[in-house]
Amino acid sequence: MAERKPIESWLTDMDGVLIHEGVPIPGADAFIRKLRDTGKPFLVLTNNSIYTARDLHARLARMGLDVPVENIWTSALATSQFLDDQRPGGTAYVIGEAGLTTALHDIGYVLTDHDPDYVVLGETRTYSFEALTKAIRLINGGARFICTNPDETGPSTEGPLPATGSVAALITKATGKDPYFAGKPNPLMMRTGLNAIGAHSETSAMIGDRMDTDVLAGLEAGMETFLVLTGVTTPADIDRYPFRPSTIVDSIADLVDRI
Repeated sequence: MAERKPIESWLTDMDGVLIHEGVPIPGADAFIRKLRDTGKPFLVLTNNSIYTARDLHARLARMGLDVPVENIWTSALATSQFLDDQRPGGTAYVIGEAGLTTALHDIGYVLTDHDPDYVVLGETRTYSFEALTKAIRLINGGARFICTNPDETGPSTEGPLPATGSVAALITKATGKDPYFAGKPNPLMMRTGLNAIGAHSETSAMIGDRMDTDVLAGLEAGMETFLVLTGVTTPADIDRYPFRPSTIVDSIADLVDRI
């Protein structure tokens, strides 16, 4: 096996790696501070499409994590860049929040329910039966089906919540059409993120707490992968998968000295 090149750029998931239920994970502040002090390119990634990068910057700042807006990459931004590459100046019917609608507005998309090019499904805490019915009818009428991410559940203080992947499955069942998922584990999200910071996969690392999204995305993008045990994946889960991370650590605190 060829020896990997030294890590020059870092990509890290947010929930379960840097924060957990609104509280910073010990070591996260030191990790971000060292990245900024050394000037190494980095991105904080999230499959959550609810918030804009500016929203997330403010939320992280309130927790003591100083992550510049340009160092935040969301599935909504990856989705909008994909659509801008595929069909510039197109139209979309969107189910989602400001993170997604703002990203689409920023690339010049028109949001409409009249014969749109795409139906774009993102995260929201208020999925409505009326909106889902309209999405199903538009897809049956020829609109292409795009989803920001495949996560089936999301975290909350009360327990798991149904997320984009679960709602996408409902629409697929009703239409017979599978969506294109832009977010993790699609390596597209990783490659567009790397491009945004001028980094290369062979000298970059991905840190995550989920085998099925973070580690898989990093692996398929050709990056070194680190699994932290502060989020979704437990040690007992790891052997269930046919692939492994490059390295398993207890938490982000164990990676500060690797920068």
